Amino acid sequence: MNLSFSENSVLSDGTNSISGRELLANAHALAAKLKEANLSRIGLLAENSVGWVTVDLACLLGGVCLVPIPTFFSDKQRDHVVETCALQAVAIDTACEFSGVRVESLVGIVANIDFFQQEERTDAINGLQMPENTGKITFTSGSTGKPKGVCLSYSQLLRQAQTLADVVAIKKPRHLCVLPLSTLLENVAGLYAPLLIGGEVLIPSQEELGFRGSMLAEPQKLLQLISQIKPQSMILIPQLLQFLVSAVSQGWQAPSSLLFVAVGGSKVSNKLLQAAHNVGIPAFEGYGLSECASVVSLNAAAAHSAGSCGRPLPGLEITVEQGEIIVSGNVMLGYVNDPTSWYLDRIETGDLGYFDAAGFLHIEGRKKNLLISSYGRNISPEWVESELLANSLLTEVILLGDARPYCVALVWARNEERLDSVEVNSRIEEWITQVNTQLPDYARVQSWHLLAESLQQDPTLMTDNGRPRREAIVNKFAKEIETLYASNTRLLEPQ
Repeated sequence: MNLSFSENSVLSDGTNSISGRELLANAHALAAKLKEANLSRIGLLAENSVGWVTVDLACLLGGVCLVPIPTFFSDKQRDHVVETCALQAVAIDTACEFSGVRVESLVGIVANIDFFQQEERTDAINGLQMPENTGKITFTSGSTGKPKGVCLSYSQLLRQAQTLADVVAIKKPRHLCVLPLSTLLENVAGLYAPLLIGGEVLIPSQEELGFRGSMLAEPQKLLQLISQIKPQSMILIPQLLQFLVSAVSQGWQAPSSLLFVAVGGSKVSNKLLQAAHNVGIPAFEGYGLSECASVVSLNAAAAHSAGSCGRPLPGLEITVEQGEIIVSGNVMLGYVNDPTSWYLDRIETGDLGYFDAAGFLHIEGRKKNLLISSYGRNISPEWVESELLANSLLTEVILLGDARPYCVALVWARNEERLDSVEVNSRIEEWITQVNTQLPDYARVQSWHLLAESLQQDPTLMTDNGRPRREAIVNKFAKEIETLYASNTRLLEPQ
């Protein structure tokens, strides 16, 4: 594939700085080496860096299928990705660990990144099915332990990136990547889009940004970096926007350089967006999904409406059928190993919404029970609940965390257990801690509340066949839920 960047395009990770011309030259060289090594499907497990981008562009230029593996995935999820895509090798940086045999012919080609060949699994290779022209397979955080791989072509990703650059309309933007590049939104809108129009992309590591896993553990680092770099654009999840607004109230000042801060991943309150604008953070909400090559609709400085997710991007058609949002246009090729999903003309999103009279899209909720944390992670409550219910100590578990920074749970112990027993509380805590070690950090239960009585005692809270009436439960235990969140905010407040 042909690709060109302006000589003005610059990429920097704090350690290395490279021009657009040098970046492409290095990517072409690596693409040739990948071809010599006979690699056509590789994974990429690394922190944000110039090396990450070099591997990404080398695969694009050489027609190699690339599978970015989020660093916050659990070991089980990583293994699932490798097996599902029958990966031949995984590119790994020094901050990550992965099993495999080092590919000696690729040693030293990209700074701080090595390639490790994976053991050939005949069953995985024989079972591998991908739509034609698959260039990148992106795995979301996964609503269960086995997330689906979304297949996209490189041409549609670049087309989406150019469209986003046109809509945002910042000439040669200086963009700070805050989210991992394994996140499709940052990859397309935060990397490709600025580089295509001669912009500058700054990609500090997640540690330099103050993150530990998917949580902001050292928030002061993020504030200092934003103040130092003075970016024109960023992409944030709602929880990070809330943090920045709170930081301003405690004395931090947002740099005047900021022109556009895109916010997505989960629903953003209009109150928060307005508060951001009031303190000098030009935040604009958008809406998208991996199945549609990231962004679907977006508010921008030239056209925005409070409370909406913006107008559809050029080249996309959005309709609302029986309340559900349907997207046509630049949609995915399909899911890996699922031919029934290939080459669809439209995507049924599962999200509920409507258009206002001015053509702006509004999101109202989700058809199913999928939780989306304020960090943008998808979590199926049934998945985590089933893990917790594997111990007979607990007979009822309700996971909560939609639009929240972490998950909490309401639990009920066996009837014969005494609710005031210190031993019972200790055993529950021990069990939840044990289960948490098997879950990715975004799905772990950070706090829990022991119910005074079984939910089954109230027919308004449970169906006849034992399914929870989630909305009713949230309403009844609103006070207890708020207490769980109010008691654990140490990772969220500016320091």
